[in-house]
Amino acid sequence: MATNQTAKVDWRDGIVPVSRQFDDPYFSIRDGLGETNHVFLAGNGLPERFRDGFHIAELGFGTGLNMLASAVAWNKSGQAGSFKFTSFEAYPMGTEDIRMALLSFPQLQSLTGEFLEHWQSGRTRFKVGPADVELILGDARHTLSASDIKADAWFLDGFSPAKNPELWEPSLMRQVAQHTAKGGTFATYTAAGHVRDSLAKVGFSVSRVPGFGDKRHMTTGVLE
Repeated sequence: MATNQTAKVDWRDGIVPVSRQFDDPYFSIRDGLGETNHVFLAGNGLPERFRDGFHIAELGFGTGLNMLASAVAWNKSGQAGSFKFTSFEAYPMGTEDIRMALLSFPQLQSLTGEFLEHWQSGRTRFKVGPADVELILGDARHTLSASDIKADAWFLDGFSPAKNPELWEPSLMRQVAQHTAKGGTFATYTAAGHVRDSLAKVGFSVSRVPGFGDKRHMTTGVLE
């Protein structure tokens, strides 16, 4: 990938990648795919809202788990056509780290090989099953403002606000709202009060809802 910054990863139990930069795991130690399905898909009313040309945007691409889970959900839904998936990532992971992380999710293997081939090639625009993927590298505080996207659903999947506060700044949440289509939604695993307040102030109707697993709460919202 064309960036000077790459993810540095340690492994918990040889299975779960943990960012050295942010001292935070990339996905739930308990059930990463279950977390994605609960927080980001169900939290955005998916797959029920899928339609041809639907646009998902994401802060924090990580292992590609959310993208792959979205593509599998699309296929299972029977929806025709394709969807756009735009992700903003400052520290892209190496191919072998992603390959190792995704071994934990055999449910996604029908698309994993195709994805890894694109990733290893260094492409930032590629197709994985029904997903037209664009990876935008760099600090989202700068790259999102330069983008012209209008997302129907946002996956706000940065590391914990306590570990990665830059990706939850009020100015960036304002940019998220400005790059959301009318009636668009967001979902995030965090229930931090300052994050909810920032999103409410920029026009989202914000709800605190049950989280995944042992996490009591998460946050969803609709752009009013």
